[in-house]
Amino acid sequence: MQTDSRARALDALGIRRWTRRGLAVAPAPAEQVAPPAVASPIVTQSVAASKLQIPLPPKPQIPVSEPMAAPPEIPYEAPRDWAGLRAAVAGCRRCRLCETRHNTVFGVGPEHAPLMVVGEGPGADEDAKGEPFVGRAGRLLDEMLRAIGCSRTENVFVANVVKCRPPMNRDPRPEEVAACRPYLDRQIELIQPRLIVGLGRVAAQRLLGTDAPMFKLRGTLHHYGARHTPVMLTYHPAYLLRTPREKAKAWDDLKAIARFLRQDGGDSP
Repeated sequence: MQTDSRARALDALGIRRWTRRGLAVAPAPAEQVAPPAVASPIVTQSVAASKLQIPLPPKPQIPVSEPMAAPPEIPYEAPRDWAGLRAAVAGCRRCRLCETRHNTVFGVGPEHAPLMVVGEGPGADEDAKGEPFVGRAGRLLDEMLRAIGCSRTENVFVANVVKCRPPMNRDPRPEEVAACRPYLDRQIELIQPRLIVGLGRVAAQRLLGTDAPMFKLRGTLHHYGARHTPVMLTYHPAYLLRTPREKAKAWDDLKAIARFLRQDGGDSP
């Protein structure tokens, strides 16, 4: 009661009452709950060349050599003596004709004959015997030579552009002629004939390296090889047996051959 009256009196006088202030108790702070930890994104750097350019060490320079040129083909050189040449021909395997032959056909006649007769290639009879011109064509050739005072036993060497028979008596192919050329060249070099007579179209074309037909090649003096050996041409005896009407032309060729030989190697047929 006293306390209430005192309070009313103080209020009436305008005197501020003093009250004992209690200690303010601060409310307990709310428990701070830490937010869940959010893992920081791991930033990875792409190794892609578009985002990260990592200089690579230079590759070691490996010396590259220039491609080696193929060694030049060494031309075949036939033996320089008769015995070695015969042996080389007998054992020759320079082209595929060696696979079907029975005998090589080297040639026959004196080794220093003034006249050399060259045919195209051995036939079946020549392949069997190993000697050129031994059948009907060979007998006709002997008669033709005899008519101008020549024979293969005395003054004529008879050979062919190839030393083996082509199968089925076909024409010798250019590569076969080329394989045999060193042998023929060596024979000509050893014999040193004053005149070469080519028998037939194939022999004429292979000797002269031309595709000209026979009628354009006959009647003209040609030359062969580095020595420019004179060459004349006439029909093959086998062709004359099949075509007797051409024998008159062959006789004209024989007379021209005889005139040339009488002129001691002159330049006119």
